[in-house]
Amino acid sequence: MLKIEFITIKKLLSSSILLMNLIVYAQFKNIKNDTFWNTVDGKPIYSQGGGIFIFPNPKTGEDTYYWYGAYYKEAELYRKDPSYTQPKDNFVAVTCYSSKDLVNWTFENSVLEKAEALSYDKNTRWMGRLGVVYVPEMKQYALFIQHNAGVLIALSDVPNGNFKWHRRLDMTEMIGTSNTGDQTVFTDYDTGKSYLVYSYGRGRNKIYISEIGIKNGKVDLLDCTQIYKGKGREGNCMFKYNNKYYVFASNLYGWDSSYAYYLVAENIKGPYTPTNEMLVTPGCMDDFAHITQTGFFINVKGSKQETVVYCGDRWANFAGNGLGYNQWMPLSFEDDTPVFNSLNSWNLNASTGEWQIASDNNYVKNSSFEADRRAIPSPEKPIQEHITGWITQVYQGNAILVGDSESPQINYFNTQEDRKHVIGEKSLNIEDKVDFKRNVFQFIESTPTVELPDGVYTLTAKIKTNGNFKILNMYAESGGFEKHVSITNKTGNWSTITLNNIEVKNGKVEIGFYADGQAGANCQIDDISFMKTH
Repeated sequence: MLKIEFITIKKLLSSSILLMNLIVYAQFKNIKNDTFWNTVDGKPIYSQGGGIFIFPNPKTGEDTYYWYGAYYKEAELYRKDPSYTQPKDNFVAVTCYSSKDLVNWTFENSVLEKAEALSYDKNTRWMGRLGVVYVPEMKQYALFIQHNAGVLIALSDVPNGNFKWHRRLDMTEMIGTSNTGDQTVFTDYDTGKSYLVYSYGRGRNKIYISEIGIKNGKVDLLDCTQIYKGKGREGNCMFKYNNKYYVFASNLYGWDSSYAYYLVAENIKGPYTPTNEMLVTPGCMDDFAHITQTGFFINVKGSKQETVVYCGDRWANFAGNGLGYNQWMPLSFEDDTPVFNSLNSWNLNASTGEWQIASDNNYVKNSSFEADRRAIPSPEKPIQEHITGWITQVYQGNAILVGDSESPQINYFNTQEDRKHVIGEKSLNIEDKVDFKRNVFQFIESTPTVELPDGVYTLTAKIKTNGNFKILNMYAESGGFEKHVSITNKTGNWSTITLNNIEVKNGKVEIGFYADGQAGANCQIDDISFMKTH
């Protein structure tokens, strides 16, 4: 009897432990990049150039994540048809979504529609780059958004209510231009103070921080501290971690992606170091910050750790550089240095603050060749000979050189018909005017912050070819062993090529494409994935 009771208790304890483990595991929820996002009820999320803030829910009083962003008509059009890059932005509204876990989002309201701005300024066109703060002196929420050549402030009694025009700031007396270059809102939850982080309106070669408060009975900027003067930087945003302040920004690449640059300081008003010289964030170089522009950050302060989430804007509706407008990734830190973890899929536990790489993560960097904004090799900013994240070795044929008229172009600009089959405006291009032998490859390996687990993987790519190739292989090599598949498609149509059962050893693999082609032969490659199967 005692033995039976002991076995029963042991089984119950094991079941309880298993259940607890399942509950903890279930709290890890997936964030999938490189795709369009939906709300919990399946409706499209349209939110660009905004921010996430923690406010009490007006009904429950519980702290809730509120995500505000600009909804442009072109976001809807591009989502329906990604084969066509939209030529112009048309602002519709500021949207507001709410969540308890940063993964499942509920649409709350279009909190500021264009009609509200038109009622005060019939010439309203550009609106974007925004954030929301709570102003305790007025017991209201204030939305800051660029409006034509000024900064519009609108107010609401609740975070998800209808914001009404309060005033428009002319920034001339403060910085010398009526407009900000780019801007976001940052709230320091340790002090309760909020700030506008922004750049100079022309050239964006200066970055400023201004505290938000009340002046003469109206919401205003209380001061202006210039923290940077140097090369032009936009996409200005910031976060606080381990009692240090980090200001991030991008290159002046328009709608295209960029490195993520940063400065750091112990005081919000500086001095920021290095002085007037922003550093490139480690981990962002191989795919231009996962093909994004710096957007905003959200700190997840959990029971086990604090994770800073980089929330990048991919302006695909205007740049045609992939799928999905919101690309979110966890940062890691090596001492005071932030490290960018470029992940296609990862899991976040908003309760504990922990994160992990998802089982369906695609480990390829710049997998759709959208990081580069120009034909490569490019003599214009940024000057480069290789496709970002990839290495090209020429064994026979013309060398890949900037400024050489005989140099082959190593990326291809997809036609609208191509884009019905592959993602984005660009793909890899392997061709030459003369007989050639060429290898294009990428090393994927474990880093201190992102592990490439040993195991079995599958490599896939979309490929089309024309002309004659003696050899055209897709391959993977790890631990001294190579596997390859020969590409025989010569129809000029896109097809999917798969290489299965690739065994990764010691956390490192080389993937690539080897071509031995006759003069005039060409091959385009796009949408590469390298995923663990078991």
